[in-house]
Amino acid sequence: AGLSVAALIWRHLPNAISIGRIFLVAPVVHYLLLGDTKTALVLFAIAGVSDGIDGFLAKRFGWQSALGGILDPLADKLLLVSAFICLNWLALLPLWLVVLVLGRDLLIVGGALAYHFKIAPFEAHPSRISKVNTVLQIVLVVWVLVDSGLVPLPVWGTPALIAAVALSTALSGAGYVWIWGRRALGMDAAS
Repeated sequence: AGLSVAALIWRHLPNAISIGRIFLVAPVVHYLLLGDTKTALVLFAIAGVSDGIDGFLAKRFGWQSALGGILDPLADKLLLVSAFICLNWLALLPLWLVVLVLGRDLLIVGGALAYHFKIAPFEAHPSRISKVNTVLQIVLVVWVLVDSGLVPLPVWGTPALIAAVALSTALSGAGYVWIWGRRALGMDAAS
C-alpha cells in the first residue's frame, strides 16, 4: 500500500527543517557581520532548536532518509563554520582555532570521499568524540555571542571553551584518520 500525500509530506518534514536551517545561515552571518550579536544569537538558537526537532522527528517516527543523512550534518557544519569565521572576523575567536576546525572538517570530508570512491561505499556515522566536539563548538559560539552582546560572562569561560574545542577537534580528527585508515588498509573488518 502506498503512502498518502499527507504521509509523504510529513515524512519529509525533518528534511524541510534541515533546509530551513541552511537558509538561516545567511541571516546569522549578516547579523554577525553587522555586529548585531543579539539577533544572531536568537537566529542561532532557532537553528539549534530546529536541529533537535528534526532529529527527534526523524527518529521518533522513522522518517530517516539518505537525503536527511546529508542535509542535517551539512546544515550543522554550514552554520558552525560560518559562525566561527564571522567570530574570527569580529576578533572574538582566534584564527588558529578556525583553521583547526575547518582543517578537521576538510580532512573528514576528503577522507570520506576518497574512501567511498576508491575503496568501498559506506554509511557515515559520527563518533562520540565528534558529537562532543559539535556540542562544544555550539556552546562556544553561544557563550561568545552571549558574552559579547547580552551579559558579560566569567573571563575564564572563553579560553576554557576554546581549549576544549581545540582538544576535541584534534582528537576527533585523529580518531577518524585512525578508524578509516585501518579500514582502508584492511585491518578492520567493519565497514
